[in-house]
Amino acid sequence: MTLSNASGKLYLSIENLWKAFGDFLALKDITLDIDEGEFICFLGPSGCGKTTLLRAIAGLDLQTKGSVIQDGKDVSNLPPSERDFGIVFQSYALFPNLTIERNIAFGLENAGRSKAEINDRVSELLKLVGLPDQGKKYPAQLSGGQQQRIALARAIATKPGLLLLDEPLSALDAKVRVHLRHEIKELQRKLGVTTVMVTHDQEEALTMADKIVVMNHGVIEQVGSPTVIYREPKNLFVADFIGEMNQVFSTVAKDGRLSIGEKTFACRDHSFSEGKPVVAAIRPEDVIPHEDGYDPGVENRNCIDGLLREMEFLGSFWRCRMQNDRFGESELIADFSINAVRRLDLGEGKNMVIELPSDRLMAFERPEVG
Repeated sequence: MTLSNASGKLYLSIENLWKAFGDFLALKDITLDIDEGEFICFLGPSGCGKTTLLRAIAGLDLQTKGSVIQDGKDVSNLPPSERDFGIVFQSYALFPNLTIERNIAFGLENAGRSKAEINDRVSELLKLVGLPDQGKKYPAQLSGGQQQRIALARAIATKPGLLLLDEPLSALDAKVRVHLRHEIKELQRKLGVTTVMVTHDQEEALTMADKIVVMNHGVIEQVGSPTVIYREPKNLFVADFIGEMNQVFSTVAKDGRLSIGEKTFACRDHSFSEGKPVVAAIRPEDVIPHEDGYDPGVENRNCIDGLLREMEFLGSFWRCRMQNDRFGESELIADFSINAVRRLDLGEGKNMVIELPSDRLMAFERPEVG
């Protein structure tokens, strides 16, 4: 669970923002409020507009129309030099001919700080990012992870009110990335600085953000906490983009139940009318395994038999692929714990019964084909 620094006080407000590149609309009527101290992730596939939105906030790409209000001040048409932010890029963007100390001091020197003040601040920041003895080195002498820490130290050197992170971890290897994302979140929590990060990595967003802004084709699909985004997706795009999601074509039956093949299933509340073609969706970890021949009884009708076609060992659980004629061409993916697999003596080629809990089975608008 992520602890938030958010104060409840509005800090950054984006209102009806559009951005066009010629005839291409990169952002379409974006409205978003960010509280002081929040850690926000813009998440979405390549080309969804998340980096364009970050650059509009920074003034690096001015919006076509709309406004950006930061700490009560309209900064919509100000150049980047007159906005209060620090930024970290994917490529580190350190000056190769300057020492680490000089890289961190760069913004402070431009701000006219005294030499003593600069030296104290640089020493403080080097300790803060865990590299107190690296100041005399040059960027090429540091690892990628260390360089990104220095880029972060440089970004916060002038104590900006807003920290912008443009996919800061994507150039690093997996192990360093996991370690550094924890460090960045801890640092953000310690400083209390309002932070906006762009990422296409779901795990990064889920573990670091107070709120996730899911984007697609230049619009915001959903805004919410990581738990809400994952467990309560607003539409099929969000459900499919965040994590693994089973999808089976279905039709709404009486009382809002979902008809899959000749069987109907209780599901979450929805607004679709009877006869409406929809997509029935459930996450693999929500599927409950039972032994072959299990009798659900009259109070539980959300069970279906299936053939366990394939099993993949993923360390803490088994990912199982199930077949049933009712699924048509689709197969159902279920994540079963090691204990469940052992208890039920599951194996490839075995028949079993699976339960689709009604509070985890969702219905979404079926996408148009073509």
